Amino acid sequence: MTEVIIVSEGQLSRTIEVQSGQRTDMVLLVFPGVSCDVKLDVHLLGEGAEANLYGAYVCGGNERVRMAVDMFHKVPHCNSRQLFKGIAGGDSRVDFYGKIIVAPDAQRTEAYQENHNLLLSDGAKVDTKPQLEIYADDVKCSHGATIGRLNEEEQFYMRSRGISLEDAKVLQMISFISPVLENIPEDARREEIAAKLESAIREIVRAD
Repeated sequence: MTEVIIVSEGQLSRTIEVQSGQRTDMVLLVFPGVSCDVKLDVHLLGEGAEANLYGAYVCGGNERVRMAVDMFHKVPHCNSRQLFKGIAGGDSRVDFYGKIIVAPDAQRTEAYQENHNLLLSDGAKVDTKPQLEIYADDVKCSHGATIGRLNEEEQFYMRSRGISLEDAKVLQMISFISPVLENIPEDARREEIAAKLESAIREIVRAD
């Protein structure tokens, strides 16, 4: 079962323990207008444990969003994946901190972490710090982070096909965060959240 969390204003702190053979899946969503501090500590404690964390945050004003994730691989043969994608506009500030810690005995670990961001304005700022702390030698681990802007060539192409500039930007942003939303298994829930995010993104584009 995938846990879907729509983060509200303030702090969210969770410690998650995953035992042998268990799997945890979580999707975190931060809507425009919400300032929050999210802290997740995930401990893989038994062989065969698996954790998959996905997150999307959309900021269009003066929000302050901080996400910190520590993924602890403590035993062998465990897998984890993290994918966080964000959109920052206005004068918003986003900080993403992520660390994968692999213990000396945690051989045959597979752990991946990605954080990708779009900047919509010169006033917005994103600081991303993915990290690896590995003490075992038989592992597959990687991390990556990007900060970019909307592709103007894509916008030009869509406008040449009769799509307005506003719609082109909205489509780009929805496409950007859709890999996170795809991990919500229930169709109705996923479509409801996608519609709310699209409406919120359209408001940000109109205000730009």
